Amino acid sequence: MKNSDIARRHDRILSLLASHASLSASALADLLSVSVQTIRSDLRMLDEEGAVRRRHGAAHLLTPSDNIGYEPRLEVSRDEKSRIGAVIANIVPPGATIALGTGTTVEACARAIARHEGLTVFTNSIHAVLALHLAPKVSVSLAGGNVRLRDLDFIGSESVEFFAGLRLDYAVFSVGGLSPAGDMLDFNMAEVRARRAIFECARHRILVADQSKIGRPAPHAYGKLWEAETIVCGHELAGNLQDEIRLIGHTAIKV
Repeated sequence: MKNSDIARRHDRILSLLASHASLSASALADLLSVSVQTIRSDLRMLDEEGAVRRRHGAAHLLTPSDNIGYEPRLEVSRDEKSRIGAVIANIVPPGATIALGTGTTVEACARAIARHEGLTVFTNSIHAVLALHLAPKVSVSLAGGNVRLRDLDFIGSESVEFFAGLRLDYAVFSVGGLSPAGDMLDFNMAEVRARRAIFECARHRILVADQSKIGRPAPHAYGKLWEAETIVCGHELAGNLQDEIRLIGHTAIKV
């Protein structure tokens, strides 16, 4: 178990690497005001966890063909994800029907709305179910199929069918990355199909994205971020994206 100082520093390292192609240990040390020796120790730990790769004196996140593991992703922008969750709790009222997608940011949203009474929740994330287990008078339905053990979720054809017949008040979903042109990106087609099914099952769609997703590459695109009625993000979106969101009459919220 990491102590809180190391966990916070690892959170910052992962956030910085998500915003750059790669960074050297000395550059990270300068940015975080710690010694190079400390950063090298941190990078060894993160490498062993499968969060980063060290090569030729520099560190970078995994290649865009795959996402990093779930546990390391929990450390990325943890406080920011909590703030995003608080915004979602203010948007979604008690008694609402809601679809929750997969990912650590959506899990933070599930924890935040667990204080609401009378929610009816449909999800393909076991993490979301666990976050809601103490919610008052909650009804939770979980998609079936093969469990993706690394992330404890379901993204196969059964999940697509599970969401396809629903007509809910809200859907909260995240993405693997957001391109500078506003494309919603993911790492494989199974994730794309599952998230698209979640997107289409609700009247009010809410995209949640921590700052590490802004400009992060992933190989599959499936729509524009402004298609969601509300976008809750931990970083100021570029002016061109804000213009598109306003033009369509939707809302962007920076936490």
